[in-house]
Amino acid sequence: MNQTFLTNLGLLLLRAMIGVVFVYHGSQKLFGWFGGGGFEATAEGFGSMNMPMPEVSAALAGGAEFFGGVALILGFGSRLMSLPLTFTMLVASFAVHGSAFGLANGGMEYALTLAIAAASIGLMGPGSFALGKGIKA
Repeated sequence: MNQTFLTNLGLLLLRAMIGVVFVYHGSQKLFGWFGGGGFEATAEGFGSMNMPMPEVSAALAGGAEFFGGVALILGFGSRLMSLPLTFTMLVASFAVHGSAFGLANGGMEYALTLAIAAASIGLMGPGSFALGKGIKA
């Protein structure tokens, strides 16, 4: 197998798994799927953390995760959607989980890993196994 094929396969695997994780968490926030609290509970939680405009913040975070995850899975608009995904996960990393690094201590390692993965996909593009092949650099 040549290196280009393996690189594109690696990007597909990364996009698909990270996309599934984002769809999962976004659907919990927006729709209450998979044991999530849904939109109202998410907005209340954001309010309790003193997030500005908790309803708007909940809609933006849940929307970025859900629709950004779909974009990553499909490889369509993944470079564009990597921006709100990265921003959302950086906010989660530092504003919500910034008191520790380790996940076992409620820390930022998971959210920060998702932020870096989303940013990496944005920088590299979706690869060839995607609906939107991206801009050739």
